[in-house]
Amino acid sequence: MSGNSLFVDTNIILYLLSGNSTIADILHKKQIFISFITQLELLGYSAESEEENKIINDFISQCTVIDINQAIKKHVIAIRKKYKIKLPDAIIMASSIHFNIPLVSADSDFKKVEEINLLFYQSQPD
Repeated sequence: MSGNSLFVDTNIILYLLSGNSTIADILHKKQIFISFITQLELLGYSAESEEENKIINDFISQCTVIDINQAIKKHVIAIRKKYKIKLPDAIIMASSIHFNIPLVSADSDFKKVEEINLLFYQSQPD
């Protein structure tokens, strides 16, 4: 994958959709990959309006959505056995590892997984 690609966790997208300009700068002109888990989490999110639903759907349509495959399943199993990570998080991490794309997340649990190329985002207090 190109150095212009980022795998993005759900929390980062929610920051972006809430107007976080730092996240917008990080993701600007990047090829964005998301797991089908993130897609489901976003589509299952209780949007406050039809406009918000449209924004979420538009964002997803601009991303490459990665479904699970046998290779990703193997990574998931290894991550879960070694780190006891929740299944949705393990799927997101395993997808990033499989495609060798840095993962952007604000989830501190991800920091304990040595195999991942993590770009940890720590939000600034208001």
